[in-house]
Amino acid sequence: MTTTGFEPARFKATQRANWNAMSGGWLSWRDKFERGAAPVSRHLIALAGLGPGQRVLDIGTGTGEPALTAAAVVGPTGHVTAIDLAEDMVAIAADRAAKLDDTAAPVEVRQGDVETLDLPEAGYDAVLSRWGLMFAVDHIAAFRAVASVLRPGGTLAASVWGEPADAPMVSRGFRVLAQRLDLPTPPPDEPNPYSMADQEQTELELRAAGFTDIAITDFTAPFWLTDTSEYVEFYRVCSPPGLLTMIEKRYGSADDPGTWAAIADSVADLRAPDGTIQLPSRTRIIRARR
Repeated sequence: MTTTGFEPARFKATQRANWNAMSGGWLSWRDKFERGAAPVSRHLIALAGLGPGQRVLDIGTGTGEPALTAAAVVGPTGHVTAIDLAEDMVAIAADRAAKLDDTAAPVEVRQGDVETLDLPEAGYDAVLSRWGLMFAVDHIAAFRAVASVLRPGGTLAASVWGEPADAPMVSRGFRVLAQRLDLPTPPPDEPNPYSMADQEQTELELRAAGFTDIAITDFTAPFWLTDTSEYVEFYRVCSPPGLLTMIEKRYGSADDPGTWAAIADSVADLRAPDGTIQLPSRTRIIRARR
């Protein structure tokens, strides 16, 4: 995937700064987010066929998933490496990894970029990634880097977002902000949460990077919230700070009632009979072999 119309280095620097700034919010929201995300981690681990003694790499680990779940599966004779672009996320994941008991594999957490992995060639049995790969500037370069660290026959198991309409947990609130803030359309080749939604294109990129036995399927992450106010909280604490600044400039305060009421309303139609807000979100699941 080539890029035009934007500066890759600046994009990565902005991503790094944003995820650092959002790290505390994502930590505070970890338990609520994992209600829907944990089944995706378990599905990826099953697809990768992880077992005791294996070596695993988790790309874009965030606050530590699916690395920590994988560590429990491969056990003390295995090993997990977890990388993330943002140092503050790395610090959170490392702190959580240090609290694992001795039935889990050791987890090494480090700062890193998927397109320039500084890791042993053919050093891993499996590579996992949960909603991280689609932010790569060059998809083929990222997939080649992944292939290089996998042993022959090793497995990539990753989730990426499909179409926005199918992922209300992450898309509905942003759609409100885009409308209220008149956000410009980003350059066509700029990475975004949905940049691997095209199944055919992603398969072509995987093949160009040397992967075989490629399967791209759908899996529904069963997100749910207690009420619409939790969705507002999610967008307040897990959004890039630049968006909050834009709300303040446009409406006089980052606490603008109209904006947050509109975000609450955006998921009100998903209220279940028990009062919870059901946000099942379809994610693309990639499984491929080196």
